[in-house]
Amino acid sequence: MRTFRNIIFWIHLIVGIATGLVIAIMSFTGVVIAFEKQLIEWAERDVRTVQPPSPDAPRLPVEELVERVRAARTDGQPSGVTVYPEPTSSVLVSVGRGSVTYVNPYTGEVLGNGATGLRGFLQWNVELHRWLAAGGDNRAVGKAITGASNAVFLFLAISGLYLWWPRKWTLRAMRPSLWFRRGLKGKARDWNWHNVIGFWSLPVLIVLTASGMVISYKWASDLVYTVMGHEAPARQGPPGSASVKVPAPEVETPRKPMDVLIAEARKTSPTWSSATVRLGGGARPGGAPAQGGRGPEAKGERGGKGGADGVDAVTVTLRETDAWPLFSSKQVSLNPFSGEVAKQETYADYNSGRKLRTWLRFLHTGEALGLWGQLVAAIASLGGVFLVYTGFALSWRRFFPRRRTNTEPREEAAAQTEPVA
Repeated sequence: MRTFRNIIFWIHLIVGIATGLVIAIMSFTGVVIAFEKQLIEWAERDVRTVQPPSPDAPRLPVEELVERVRAARTDGQPSGVTVYPEPTSSVLVSVGRGSVTYVNPYTGEVLGNGATGLRGFLQWNVELHRWLAAGGDNRAVGKAITGASNAVFLFLAISGLYLWWPRKWTLRAMRPSLWFRRGLKGKARDWNWHNVIGFWSLPVLIVLTASGMVISYKWASDLVYTVMGHEAPARQGPPGSASVKVPAPEVETPRKPMDVLIAEARKTSPTWSSATVRLGGGARPGGAPAQGGRGPEAKGERGGKGGADGVDAVTVTLRETDAWPLFSSKQVSLNPFSGEVAKQETYADYNSGRKLRTWLRFLHTGEALGLWGQLVAAIASLGGVFLVYTGFALSWRRFFPRRRTNTEPREEAAAQTEPVA
């Protein structure tokens, strides 16, 4: 048993050294990513609001607002639009991937592109977290490194639990791992910090790394469906990313205005807090899930006979104020020519495999449990940074020990004989 423990210890130490830097980068960026939504909302709080000209002032058509943005932005094409129920809210138009523009729904005035600096920094953090900010052909290499490092971090968490597990569950055995001790220096301090941080953050880190495995590897994602007794989907993507087909009109028919389609979708959810339509092929607008189908990008677009499979419906993604789980949304697919609802899909309609897979996605950032969940995930991620630091420090002292002078406290000298876990 002692030999097996030593084997686990040395594997824990060696792989920790080999992947520690990448784990530290992923942990630190995870702290920032946890509050991405709140940071953007705070930074763009002013441009998100407008003053209506009058209580009953009419709003411009969504198509016209999109065209205003198209004319103002030469660096990309509008890819999505999000409207909000509050009369004081501006309309958000996504441009390309990760960029947005706010527009006044009453006057059509382009209000600005939001906190471009912050959005760029957060996007860089996401890319650093996912593939070490590598570009081009190197992105696949970076993704492979971060995926493997995440898997190693999961092993370190589980093996650390095994190494920490006390032989006797007594207060004396548990005390060094329950809280930080004052007056310690050197190895004794690092050992205390490593165990205390590991003890309190371990449950969260296991959830974060296990959910990260599901995000990094398709086989892990497929395993979630298999365990829950369902066949894994051939194509992965956010809710609503698969297009819904509707019958094409027999005669040439104009498409319904986007406002009409959004209004029809809103009827299905009295407590809607945002409605997002994807304009085709672009990034997910405003951080909302992507939608399938091609939105009506121009007025007067007409449809005639379509292919055997029909034509793409327009899918509106609705966020609801009273939704549970907090990350859930409703996808309402509508016939773009008649405005009729062709399909509705909510979290309740998912099979158990998809439900678990979706929970794991949002547990990874803590969003599944709201602000408190994000805070816990961020603290645990910060703990991961300190675990790497103390692990490196303990390893350095193990391989390059310094002479201990007679002036060192006996307590510290005694602590140096403790196993590193």
